Amino acid sequence: MTSLKNKYLQQVYEGVVKRDPDQKEFHQAVFEVLQSFEPVIKKTPELFENGLLERLVEPERGIQFRVAWVDDKGKTQVNRGYRFQFNSAIGPYKGGLRFHPSVTASIIKFLGFEQIFKNSLTGLPMGGGKGGSDFDPKGKSDAEIMRFCQAFMTELSRHIGADLDVPAGDIGVGGREVGYMFGQYKRIRNEFTGVLTGKGLSFGGSLVRTQATGYGLCYFAQEAMATMKKESFKGKVTVISGSGNVAIYAAEKAMQLGAKVVAMSDSSGYIYDPKGIKLDIVKQLKEVERERISKYAKMVPGSEYHEGCKKIWQIPCKVALPCATQNELDGEDAKVLLKNGVIAVCEGANMPCTPDAAETFIAAKIVFSPGKASNAGGVATSGLEMCQNSERYSWTAEEVDEKLKGIMVNIFHNSFNASKEYGMEGNLVAGANIAGFLKVANAMKAQGVL
Repeated sequence: MTSLKNKYLQQVYEGVVKRDPDQKEFHQAVFEVLQSFEPVIKKTPELFENGLLERLVEPERGIQFRVAWVDDKGKTQVNRGYRFQFNSAIGPYKGGLRFHPSVTASIIKFLGFEQIFKNSLTGLPMGGGKGGSDFDPKGKSDAEIMRFCQAFMTELSRHIGADLDVPAGDIGVGGREVGYMFGQYKRIRNEFTGVLTGKGLSFGGSLVRTQATGYGLCYFAQEAMATMKKESFKGKVTVISGSGNVAIYAAEKAMQLGAKVVAMSDSSGYIYDPKGIKLDIVKQLKEVERERISKYAKMVPGSEYHEGCKKIWQIPCKVALPCATQNELDGEDAKVLLKNGVIAVCEGANMPCTPDAAETFIAAKIVFSPGKASNAGGVATSGLEMCQNSERYSWTAEEVDEKLKGIMVNIFHNSFNASKEYGMEGNLVAGANIAGFLKVANAMKAQGVL
């Protein structure tokens, strides 16, 4: 990363690095956001008074805690838990919980910081937060996962609440884990409230929540391609990394919109099916059997499995949807995608493109959207679940899907319009950062120095 042109923005960034020198993912997220703000400083300098940016890049509260639990062999295991409550200017903290061995304070802070702008973009009253643990659910029994989730929530419960902080799922945290944590919260607090989203339908969950991030990604991408390139998914060869909820339901919606999805992946490698991925088989492997995606190649003649995920971006495609994890697509991958004729790259994961890749796509003037905009469908539907919980009412799948589509279309247009207003038309990274920031900044300014 190069230095920022504006002296004040550079000072803010250097302050972040000095305070937490080892948190590289967090540094990356802050730098990417700050570099969008130079035209905003010129146009509305009053927004940056009273240390607003210095407050924005520092979490309002950071919690780290020990999680001790007992495995099936009777041995005590110890993991580390986190919750960073970043900003509550526009509503209660909202953001997922990630259970994965890669989880560190830096990862959670980068995710929480991104969540501020993502939640703001939805138009719903939600602040930004994120949490998780270095616990790995893979290979664990249901009983072990239940005991871990109960131990994790025993500590977390004292820091969250329906009007304070409402966690959800993320990588490694699905309906099973949310259910165990909700049960423990209810037991400890002796109350039934909408404290978690992503719950089961029988106890306050929302229809379409499972599909929301993937569907929302495609609603955003379809609107962006139509507006910026007069294109659509119809007939477009599409590559999607990942095979979790986001990737599976992005593939489902992309196919419904006419795309031909030819590749998907997991942490071990990727599959390539030139005839088009058979999504029912992927769902069976991942949602029912919890198997590696390599099994797909054994079940579908003509498909291929390749160890490692790196070369998935060498498959020629018109649309690329990175939906796996942070920094999975780098500058060299970006050059290959452009050489092969890609017209749209929309992030389904959180910050899956490195800064080099993002800069390459922006310079090429293709449709490129940051995760804080195009993967906001999950948290948007979580916000809709919160609304339903407050009403003690459930909407139909059609109602939720319609609201989700409207939110995603609005996020695109707000981001695109901001990019035009501040002299960077088509730069959706800058547009999303600015549009998300302005709402939060105005709320912070109105509430005084806190």
